[in-house]
This record gives sequence, C-alpha cells and structure tokens, in this order.
Amino acid sequence: MDARPTLLVIAHGSRDPRHAATVSALCARVRSLRPGLRVEVGYLDFNAPRVPRVLERLAAEGIREVVALPLLLTRAFHAKSDIPAALREATARLPLLTVRQADVLGPSSLLTDALERRLSQAGLRPGDRRSTGVVLASAGSSDPEAIAVIAEIAREWRHTAGWCAVRPAFASASLPRTADAVRELRAEGVGRVAVAPYVIAPGFLPDRIAAGAREARADVLAPVLGAAPELARLLLGRYDGAVLDGARGDLTALTA
Repeated sequence: MDARPTLLVIAHGSRDPRHAATVSALCARVRSLRPGLRVEVGYLDFNAPRVPRVLERLAAEGIREVVALPLLLTRAFHAKSDIPAALREATARLPLLTVRQADVLGPSSLLTDALERRLSQAGLRPGDRRSTGVVLASAGSSDPEAIAVIAEIAREWRHTAGWCAVRPAFASASLPRTADAVRELRAEGVGRVAVAPYVIAPGFLPDRIAAGAREARADVLAPVLGAAPELARLLLGRYDGAVLDGARGDLTALTA
C-alpha cells in the first residue's frame, strides 16, 4: 500500500453538471502530475459522493491518513466552518483515520498565472496590457477577510503584471457587481476592458459573472480557471505543505 496520505479534494458541488465535470478534469490532471498518488473527490452538497461517504470508504479499505484539500480560492465560511465540521463529524466515527485539512488555494501567484493563461486564450496579447483594464470577478462572500483578500490580489496583480487597472467584482454578497466594475473602468477612460472570472468551475455564479460582462459590453470575457495546469500544480503544493506540516507536528489532525 502507498505510504503517502490520500488526497481528498473537497468541492462545493453544484446542480450544474459542468461543475463536477470540471472538478474531475482537474483531479485527472493532478494524478497525471503525481503518478501513484491516490486522489479522491468529495462534495459538500448537490453531487455525490459526499465527503463523509468518501472517508468511510477509505477507512474501510485500510487507508489511515488523508489530506483534505478545500477546492476554494479564499478562506471564507466553507473553509472555516462547513468543511472542518464535516471532517470532525466523520472522523469521530472513524477512529483509525487521521485527516488533516490543507490550506485553501488562494492567494497564490499560480492563480494569477492561470488567470493570465485564460485571458491569453480569450485573445489578449502582452502588448494589450497598458490599454486594458481587468475586472477580477469573484463569486463573492459575506466574510470581510475573503473580500479583503480579493481586493489585495487585484492590487498586486496590477502592480506585477502591468495592466492599466485591475478591479475586484463579485457575483454575490458583495459589491461591486461585474457589470458595474466594467462600467466604472469605461467611465475612467480605459480603452479595453476584460473580465477574468476568479472561479474554478462553471455554475450559477460564474454564469452571473458572464452575464454581467455581456450586459456591460466588456471587450473580453475569459473562461473560468477550470483544469488549468497551474491549478493542478497548486493543489499538489498545498497537499505537500499539509504532509510536511503533519510530519513536523505543525498541523492539527482531525481524529477521534
């Protein structure tokens, strides 16, 4: 049996079938980058298998160590509450299983690299940077910490990449909305406006971002991050960090 902990990717889930398909494609890319590493997927809602069922199956197969990695870009309610609660409830019934929760994916320079990839795929070129403003369109959150992180990512991305402006926008819970951010850049005289969805998989909120981009007539709408190679490398980086912290005793394990 492989001595490495199993990687359990925890996704939110969606009624939109594109969501699970994207998560599956991303996990397939992770497996291709790390042959032999067991990668499982569990969902919080809407899709199967749910997280507790995956952990029960792994324990029944004799797996003893799991790294649970939230497929989330910011540390908000799901990362702080929902996922730890689900893991604690499951491990309380599985005394031989040790589960460590890894960090969320963002912020990371690999994510901005993936955003750059998607904008390039949408038609932007390096020479367009000085005349292009970017709307960094996130799903949104009621958590002030998560909102502050998105704003800081926008500031840092503009500073390092040379876009003439980068503005945060949100599909829910927070303002401004995508369409409003596009219009603000237009009002400031920005010649070209691109919308970069800071979301992993298609679904209701990403569709709302796209609708806002079309409503305000953005010049460019990039695809969601999806199974970008940078995202797969980032998942493995978070996994390796959790394994290393566990070996050092720096990361609390969720056990009975």
